[in-house]
Amino acid sequence: MKAAVLCEQPGDLVIEDLVIDKPAPQEVLIQTIGAGLCHSDLHMMEGLFRSKVPTVMGHESAGIVQAVGSDVTYVKPGDSVVACLSIFCGQCSECLSGHQYRCSNPKATSRNHDANSRLSRPDGTPVGQMARLGGFAEEMLVHQNGIVKVTPEMPLDKACLIGCGVTTGFGAAVRTAKVPVGATVCVIGCGGIGLSAVQGARIAGASQIIAVDIGSDKLTMARLMGATDTIDASSTDDVVNSIREMTGGGVEYSFEAIGLKETAEQSFEMLKPGGTATVIGMIPSKTKLEIRGIELLSEKKLQGSTMGSNQFRTDIPQMINFYLEGKLLLDEMVSSTIGLSEINEGYGWMKEGSSARTVVKFD
Repeated sequence: MKAAVLCEQPGDLVIEDLVIDKPAPQEVLIQTIGAGLCHSDLHMMEGLFRSKVPTVMGHESAGIVQAVGSDVTYVKPGDSVVACLSIFCGQCSECLSGHQYRCSNPKATSRNHDANSRLSRPDGTPVGQMARLGGFAEEMLVHQNGIVKVTPEMPLDKACLIGCGVTTGFGAAVRTAKVPVGATVCVIGCGGIGLSAVQGARIAGASQIIAVDIGSDKLTMARLMGATDTIDASSTDDVVNSIREMTGGGVEYSFEAIGLKETAEQSFEMLKPGGTATVIGMIPSKTKLEIRGIELLSEKKLQGSTMGSNQFRTDIPQMINFYLEGKLLLDEMVSSTIGLSEINEGYGWMKEGSSARTVVKFD
């Protein structure tokens, strides 16, 4: 099968022919239909976050079950599924307390070191899978706890977006921050995750949703997704002050969806007393944030969000229902649909900031 492999960091992806093993007892073989390009993969390609190489990138994928291991009871061949990187063991304290997205025992859903690799080169060299998924491939071999069964009515080249970006942004608003009806919200960064946070806030019933980005195209898209107001940061000297003026003192909820020190700090500064800032973006590990300690006395909160604090086995079917009802906009988020051979070009568009979401569609 063909797959997009990261061979060195930093580096582009290389299309290779790989060998995929048969499913182990708890594993599922999936024919990939669609895979979204996510910033997390780009961070790995740029070397901002380390990864073992060679490894198949991609973690935002959907497809059709081809075969299952002997102990798999959740799905059967022919089922439509969405893969999610919040793979859970179901046995650790995090899983048992309802926080499967923070599962502390990834070894339970991985193969033992002395077992055959799920993926390998023709010469037998083991090849890894990003997030134990490896979605930029014609087929995926994953643990059954890393997928959710979805209705066959759902187009899989759109469903793939829900596996990471939409779940992360939507969930940050609905699950992590729990935005209530009537709230004032600001979302900084209008890529796929930020736009999903806008949609989550809209569906939750926020009364004012301010989207912040650079350039008119993304801000126009944010309005389509539900933003009531927009700010072009490139034409504003002080974004925080602009937010305070628009809201009469600051927002109740803010979301940072870029992963930069400056914007993360701004997300806290723009809060009204008692407000909550949620950082969704992947900030480099050595970067430290600075806030004025005195502001904590007004009960402002700064928090992170892991994959939208999801319960993906129930959340993803619910989001698919929202899509089928016309409430969750996915088609509009897809800027381009490409083949696997064009994947580096797609990441070039992401670097330029000229795309909301690009999807690899497999034949």
